[in-house]
Amino acid sequence: SPAAERLRYILGDDDEPPNPTLFTEMDTLQHDGEEMEWKESARWIKFEEKVEEGGERWSKPHVSTLSLHSLFELRTCLQTGTVLLDLDGYSLPQIIDDVIEKQIEDGLLKPELREKISYVLLRKHRHQTKKPIHRSLADIGKSVSSNTNRSPVRSPAAGAAFHRSTEDLRMRQSTSYGRLRHVQSRSMNDISDTPSTDQLKNKFIKKIPKDAEASNVLVGEVEFLEKPFVAFVRLLQATMLGGVTEVPVPTRFLFILLGPAGKAKSYNEIGRAIATLMVDDLFSDVAYKARDREDLIAGIDEFLDEVIVLPPGEWDPNIRIEPPKKVPSAEKRFCGGLYLDIKRKLPWFPSDFYEGFHIQSISAILFIYLGCITNAITFGGLLGDATDNYQGVMESFLGTAMAGSMFCLFAGQPLIILSSTGPILIFEKLLFDFSKGNGIDYMEFRLWIGLHSALQCLILVATDASFIIKYITRFTEEGFSTLISFIFIYDAIKKMIGAFKYYPINSDFKPDYVTMYKCECIAPDPANMTLFDASVPVAPNTTNASLYNAINLTALDWTQLSKKECLKYGGSLVGKSCKFVPDLALMSFILFFGTYSMTLTLKKFKFSRYFPTKVRAFIADFSNIFSILLFCGVDACFGLDTPKLHIPSIIK
Repeated sequence: SPAAERLRYILGDDDEPPNPTLFTEMDTLQHDGEEMEWKESARWIKFEEKVEEGGERWSKPHVSTLSLHSLFELRTCLQTGTVLLDLDGYSLPQIIDDVIEKQIEDGLLKPELREKISYVLLRKHRHQTKKPIHRSLADIGKSVSSNTNRSPVRSPAAGAAFHRSTEDLRMRQSTSYGRLRHVQSRSMNDISDTPSTDQLKNKFIKKIPKDAEASNVLVGEVEFLEKPFVAFVRLLQATMLGGVTEVPVPTRFLFILLGPAGKAKSYNEIGRAIATLMVDDLFSDVAYKARDREDLIAGIDEFLDEVIVLPPGEWDPNIRIEPPKKVPSAEKRFCGGLYLDIKRKLPWFPSDFYEGFHIQSISAILFIYLGCITNAITFGGLLGDATDNYQGVMESFLGTAMAGSMFCLFAGQPLIILSSTGPILIFEKLLFDFSKGNGIDYMEFRLWIGLHSALQCLILVATDASFIIKYITRFTEEGFSTLISFIFIYDAIKKMIGAFKYYPINSDFKPDYVTMYKCECIAPDPANMTLFDASVPVAPNTTNASLYNAINLTALDWTQLSKKECLKYGGSLVGKSCKFVPDLALMSFILFFGTYSMTLTLKKFKFSRYFPTKVRAFIADFSNIFSILLFCGVDACFGLDTPKLHIPSIIK
């Protein structure tokens, strides 16, 4: 459906940690004469708990049962009301002022109703742990009246004065409702900025996860409104709103519904609907990641697609459904995760190939190609050293190519890099040492380990065991990524330091004594005047006298021989410059640091003021390729024998 496609786009692209658990509380507006207060009527963690009739205790947790009409009315409320996403709020009065201002700007609220709405929304919240607090002026009047009635004598003048004061009070209440109430709300300090003692001592906090956030739902009816006042607010950061919530949990979402008198039951059902949606796994993710009101409406539509409707008269709505012992999964079929992966991927399978020719895709492909090939060569060489070349560069090449191709064709992340890593290298070394020490065939043992690993993966896929990833925090992923990063960084620095040890900088070189620097090849002892060239193969049945082609050493011009030839034919090197090594380590460092620095510089070039935007983006996308090619060219121009990655030319 269009809603499902929209949600897949919203939820499927973000690689973020799980959203916090939502504690949802619904408060309803209570009228006690002229006085008003918000009273907690229900709460949700996963299931609903209601305040039982009489208001003395909570019900058992139960599955919320909603009317279909309330869901449609909620959908209409979000379509026509105010939706503020990522509001930077720090207190309830400020949040309410922003909501009212937005309503007035959009023409949804008359400006003269600003103070009345603000007064109502800033009334004190009474939670289930508190007893009713009566501060109404009617009670004051009653107490005065009762005291007057107990007086044995009352003069006519006193009676007239009392009548006038009562009429005065009633007129002031009716004529200056908004401003008087707004002033009273400030003076009586109905909204506390910090959690109260009752909130801090509430034992219910033990049932709520430590990282939980709150969703507050406020519903009620007032006489001065002609049409509903609706607002859905998502705060930029979860904020403590003092006494609004039963427990000291920071609020992230706020839903407000005030409407004309006479529809309290309808408002209450709409409030229960949004509260139930906020603790639904799918809709809560949508609420956290929604970009506009259409995303929220798509979330409701997706919820409606999964709703089961019971016909009226077939069951008693007052019966509460107990929570299931085990919450059923969204997909019950065997290999359901694999099935859904294939189902989601098939429509986009062709685009995975033809979109690869986009210019940014090409830059990513080249970068990942270089990342894969250098990694395969590097770890292939290390594997060869650790396993006596049972696994080397060529095996690493072939394994990376085959496994990577299969993964890209059938998996959901074609840009992931598959190759050997530090932990695999350590495992292979320990496995080889174990096999060698116990007389086990290493290759055969390695084959069975691979088959066993493949079987485990198939079982995990078949049982949809990947859901346990939700119990793995981001810390685990980042810890492993940090380990891999440190291994690569350490390996690069280690090789650089090794290059300086193998090719030391010639700090003893003195330009003034260049005439004294020389190296000569001296012929061997004349007693042994022949050397046999072992590089020429001969037949196996030749005699010892003609086993090798003899070379007369006296015929050689020893001064014209190279260093390798001199040592090959048995000569010796004499001179101060015989141990001279070019500054290859310094050149390697220049190439290494130059490539790194140029890559970072070109990456930031996208935000510079030079060249058109497309040119800057192109340079930034191909920064790695440009840097590597440039410094490979620099190395080739100097022609020095710097350390390089050697790729085998044959498979063996």
